[in-house]
Amino acid sequence: MSHGELVAHRGYPRYYPENSLAGIQAAVASGARYVEVDAQLSRDGVPVLFHDRDLQRLCHRPGAIHDYTWSQLQTVEIYADSDSPRLSRAPLAALSDLLALIPTMPKVWFFIELKRVAFEQQGIDRVLEAVLPMLQPVAAQCCVISYQLEALKQVRERTTLSIGAVIDDWADREAPALVELHSDYLFCNLKSLPVQGPLPRTGSRLAVFETVDPRQARQLLARGVDLVETFAIGEMYQALEPGDG
Repeated sequence: MSHGELVAHRGYPRYYPENSLAGIQAAVASGARYVEVDAQLSRDGVPVLFHDRDLQRLCHRPGAIHDYTWSQLQTVEIYADSDSPRLSRAPLAALSDLLALIPTMPKVWFFIELKRVAFEQQGIDRVLEAVLPMLQPVAAQCCVISYQLEALKQVRERTTLSIGAVIDDWADREAPALVELHSDYLFCNLKSLPVQGPLPRTGSRLAVFETVDPRQARQLLARGVDLVETFAIGEMYQALEPGDG
């Protein structure tokens, strides 16, 4: 299989803190050609790479990204959620830190997920005004993805960036608002997929999340999935090399 069929989900969480620059760089060094990260806004509107709605699981402290200024968050570390990390903790990264690295990775495509909590706390306009001007210079290597379909519609209207809708239920692909969006990518929770048989084409490239099982990844790709997200990018590539089982 080609390295383009796997997506390094939040970098390389098997061994590195999620959404850390170190984890992203390790994923690319392991062969990743697609990387997915998460972004939300600090209290003062700085885009920060972070997945969870609060800081408890990954930073071991109260509150959420939107409760702190970026100056305050620069003292916060994110911990590896792993039993055997190669790097146990790392500083939180701003989106701008990642964007500075993207030109050094010209063969890598980045999915930037704008988190629902950011839209809920700060609104579509504020989130897009903070993020889109930063992404436009690297539009040739980036795609904005989100559960928030109205935000994606506005991304398409305002920029040349690719867009990807995220859904938890396969049946939601037929929702009128999603059909009308004609997104470039569709990300879906693999647990909601039909258990067998070819998957019907949606008009978008289909990505599913999330597995560390090489056999399951192979089956998904054979059924018509275009991209499979994984927390264990290096191990998955090794297991899925041609001729391996």
